[in-house]
Amino acid sequence: MPPKIVLQDPVLGPLTDDLLTRDVRVFQRAKGHRFSSDDVATAYVAHRARPDARRVLDLGTGLGSVLLLLAWKLGEAELCGVEAQAMSFELLTRNVARSGFQDRVRVRHGDLRDPGLLAGFERQFDLITGTPPYFPPQAALEAEDEQRAYARIEYRGGVEAYIEAGAPLLAPGAALVLCGDARAEERVVKASRAASLALVGRAAVVARAGELPLFSIWTLSHTARPFVAETLTLRGPSGERTPDAQSLREFSGFGH
Repeated sequence: MPPKIVLQDPVLGPLTDDLLTRDVRVFQRAKGHRFSSDDVATAYVAHRARPDARRVLDLGTGLGSVLLLLAWKLGEAELCGVEAQAMSFELLTRNVARSGFQDRVRVRHGDLRDPGLLAGFERQFDLITGTPPYFPPQAALEAEDEQRAYARIEYRGGVEAYIEAGAPLLAPGAALVLCGDARAEERVVKASRAASLALVGRAAVVARAGELPLFSIWTLSHTARPFVAETLTLRGPSGERTPDAQSLREFSGFGH
C-alpha cells in the first residue's frame, strides 16, 4: 500500500505524516528517503549500549529517525544531530520542532567530514550513532531522487568517514554505534584500528530466518572488552513476527 500523502510541499514534494514511536510523528517525503528497520535497530542497539547516556550525537541524521527515537527513550539526555543534505535537513528541522524535544535537541547543517563543524561541540559524547550510506558511487541511478541517493550512496564517505569523525568526540567509556552493509566488517575493523577504537559488538540483522544478514550494527569503544556477537531475526520461516521484531516494536512504544 502506498504511503498516505498529507501535504503537498512546494519544496519537498508530497509528504506523509508517520508514527516513529508511540508518541512521536515525523514528516517524510513520499518518494524520498524514509526511515526503516535499520534506523530502529540502530537506536535499539545504541540504547542498550548506553542506557544512561546524557550526551548523544547522531552523525548523518537524515530526517531524524535515530535521533528522535533516542530523544524519546533518553528523557534526560541532550542530543545533537548533523546532516548535510538540504532536503533531509529541512525535514529534520521540522521533525525536531514538532517532537516536543526541541529544548534538548540541537541540529547542525553541514558535512560531518568538516572538522570545523564538529569542533564547535563543547564536550564529548557518551553515545554517538550513525547509519552511513553503503553503496559505492557507481551504484547510483541516473534518475534517482537526490535525497534518497545521498542516503544510500557514499558521496560523502562511508563507514570510514563516520568512524574518523566520531572517534575524537567519544567520552571515556562511550560507545560509537554504526549500521551498515553486513559485508563491510573488514572496513569497520580497519577504520576502527586507525582511530584507536576497539570493535566490541556486532548485531547482525536478518530479515527472515535462514537468510543472510540484511545489515549489521557495530559497537565501537576506546575501551577494549570481550567481543559480543548476536543476531536479530525479524521474521520466522513462514513470515511470522519473531521475538526480536517484537522487541523492536516495544522499544518504539508499540504493543503486539
